[in-house]
Amino acid sequence: MADKRIKVTLVRSPIGTPESHRATVRGLGLRGINTSRVLEDTPEVRGMIRKVIYLLTVAEA
Repeated sequence: MADKRIKVTLVRSPIGTPESHRATVRGLGLRGINTSRVLEDTPEVRGMIRKVIYLLTVAEA
């Protein structure tokens, strides 16, 4: 599973969200709206994505 990759894009601003959600977005390596990162598909990354899914779009890379 770790050899799979996913593309995560920030599509909504984390302003006004709880601090832990902003920290999670930063932890995913996303800085501004419409920034994307290609990340390893691990349970840890999936958990971070699940926490802030309302701010993101996710696609297979």
